[in-house]
Amino acid sequence: MFDVNKIITALQTDPNAQRTALAGGGGFAAGLATSMLMGKSGRKMMGKAAKYGAVAAVGGLAYHAWNQHRQKQAGAQGQAAQDQGAVAQPASGSVPAIEAEYDAAPASSAFLPAPSDEAAQDALGKAMVRAMIAAAKADGKIDAEEKSAIFERLNTMDLDGEAKAFVFDELSAPLDINAVVAAADTPEHAAEIYAASLVAIEADTAAEKAYLQMLAARLELAPELVSEIHAAAGATAPA
Repeated sequence: MFDVNKIITALQTDPNAQRTALAGGGGFAAGLATSMLMGKSGRKMMGKAAKYGAVAAVGGLAYHAWNQHRQKQAGAQGQAAQDQGAVAQPASGSVPAIEAEYDAAPASSAFLPAPSDEAAQDALGKAMVRAMIAAAKADGKIDAEEKSAIFERLNTMDLDGEAKAFVFDELSAPLDINAVVAAADTPEHAAEIYAASLVAIEADTAAEKAYLQMLAARLELAPELVSEIHAAAGATAPA
C-alpha cells in the first residue's frame, strides 16, 4: 500500500530538511519537504497531520471549507427567499455544524475512503503528493542540484521502493497540471487536491498565485469555496 503519511512524516522528521527550513532556505527543500511543518498555511496543519495523518488532515481542511461554503449558500438562499416574501425552505441534506477548529475528514466519506479500501486510499494519497510536488514546481525554483540533494535525502529515509520511485518520478517529470487535475474524479477530491496544493507552498509569489488560480479554474471550484479553503488553511485569500 502506498503510504503518503509515511512519506510526509519522514520528510518532516528529517533533521536536514528541518534545518533548511529553519535557516530560511527556499525552493523545494523548504517547500514540499517541510511545508506541512513550516509553511504559512502548512503550519496550521502541523499538529493535525501528526495526530490524524496527512491525508486525513488535508481532507479535514477541505471538508471544513466545503461545509462552510454549503452553510453560507444555504443562508444566502434562505435570505433571498425571505426578501421575496416567501417562506424559506430547509436546504436539502444535512449541513454539519461548523466548529472554530476542524478535525480530520470523516472516515468512509467522500473525503476519506474507508481504511479497508486500500485502492482508494492509495489513489487519494498519490493524488495529494502529486499535487504538492506540482505546486512546489510552480515557481520554477527546483534546479538540478536541489533535486539531486532531495533524491539523496529520500534514499536514506525509511520508505519502500514504490514510494521512493513515485516521488522520484514526480520530481523528475515536468510540471503537468493535467495530471494533477485528472485525479479529481469527484468534486470533493477536487477540493482536497486544491487544499494539498495550497499547504505545500507559501503562495506568496506571482507564479504560485497564478498556478493556484489556474488550478482552481481547471478543477472547476467555485470562487467562494476556494476562499473558504484559504481561510481554513490560514492563507491569504485569493485575489
